[in-house]
Amino acid sequence: MNEVHINQLITLDESEWWIEEQLHRGGFGRVYLAKSKDGVHVVAKLVPKSPGADRELLFDDLNGLTNVIPILDRGEWGDQWVLIMPKAEYSLCDYIEEKGGRFEVEEAVDVLQNVVKALVEIEGRVVHRDIKPSNILLLNDTWSLADFGISRYAEATTAEDTRKFAMTLPYAAPEQWRSERATSAADVYAMGVVAYELLAGKRPFRGSQPADYRHQHLNVDPEPIMGIPENLGSLIVECLYKVAETRPTPKNILQRLQNVATPVSDAARRLQQANAVIVKQKAEKSRQISIAKTEEARRIELSQVAERSLVRIVNSLNEQIVINAPNVSQAGWSWALSQAKLSIESLEHIGPPWRGRNHNLPFDVVSFSKVTIDSPRDSHGYEGRSHSLWYCDAQADGTYRWFETAFMYCPFRRISSAHNPFALDPEESASEALSTVSGTEFQAAWPFTPIDQGNESEFIERWIGWFADAASGSLYRPNRMPEKEPDGSWRRS
Repeated sequence: MNEVHINQLITLDESEWWIEEQLHRGGFGRVYLAKSKDGVHVVAKLVPKSPGADRELLFDDLNGLTNVIPILDRGEWGDQWVLIMPKAEYSLCDYIEEKGGRFEVEEAVDVLQNVVKALVEIEGRVVHRDIKPSNILLLNDTWSLADFGISRYAEATTAEDTRKFAMTLPYAAPEQWRSERATSAADVYAMGVVAYELLAGKRPFRGSQPADYRHQHLNVDPEPIMGIPENLGSLIVECLYKVAETRPTPKNILQRLQNVATPVSDAARRLQQANAVIVKQKAEKSRQISIAKTEEARRIELSQVAERSLVRIVNSLNEQIVINAPNVSQAGWSWALSQAKLSIESLEHIGPPWRGRNHNLPFDVVSFSKVTIDSPRDSHGYEGRSHSLWYCDAQADGTYRWFETAFMYCPFRRISSAHNPFALDPEESASEALSTVSGTEFQAAWPFTPIDQGNESEFIERWIGWFADAASGSLYRPNRMPEKEPDGSWRRS
């Protein structure tokens, strides 16, 4: 990267700019005080060129729009893009810090109107994606938006270490946390966060870590702001709706901000209070929808991890079978040798409704399969065994792994099965077997045993051993339940 030094001369096509001092170093660029040939002070922003992000993303031509910081000059200097902008008096971030507390309603509304006028101008043309106090600058006594294109440019880069700067955690909309396409509604949300910050004297969400911010933006409604007009409070709540499509448009926001200071009658005030109740109800509904979307995305991600993990286990199992039994015949996840057959079923994922929780299992199951040994039926009607494979958090809440387990009929029921023990799907029968209620039809026949994250070899050894027994005609029905050793471990049959 080209190094920038004090008194460095930067040449852009036919213009020249002298670097005087560094003003700010952000996540995706550096800001310098610069000077033109004729002594006019400007701000130069240098942004590193990144693979996957072209100049058009950065160089949106928005000059002439209301309350948007203009670009005076632009170009490239070595391996960096350069943006030249007028020098503003200060940022809203600086002003908030200097003020040290909440704004009066009139002053806050004036700032917000300036910002929303810019949002009205850019709606349908460009999404800012990173509205925050440091990108709201006072220029010619007007609060204006700066840094268009920076966030979009950062999102487009293929460099993983820069993507985290594509959004600012306290101001990022729920859809940005879910990596969904950002629209003008994301800018409305960020503006709502700024509005809350001005009028409450604090941000609505103050998570110290990214995971905290993610949870709060996706699942938590902020505390109401006390001491402000009812209609202004309702507007801010609407801007912070979790579902993007339910937020007001910039034009609607501007119109309502212009009416905040209008005196209201007693009847109008009561109507605003009734409306505020509806707004809060919609906020709760929006929050519940967001929670459901977050849970769905979480489970999709978990199911993808489960599938990759099981494929690795099956591939290792297949390798051992082929090495040790070259005469085995194979079809997908099924292997046959002599009259014995070992098979693993295709993976199934548990989607809405979340059946693992709804059937009262003591933990959550995301994906499941089963592994089976089939052999010719013996004189007692025995044909083999099958075990359940569940991707779940059976041992620690929220920690998901592949577990092997199995079930059997309760002895007093005098019911026998061709496969013993046998697999069950994570539904009602399994819930019954794992419950503490006595007199149930099913009971556990194999403890929950991890088979991934270093336990693959034990699982493979166990099943190729039973496969060998079945192929040689020596696989027999287990004659007892597993028992616990003195140290608490399970003795398996």
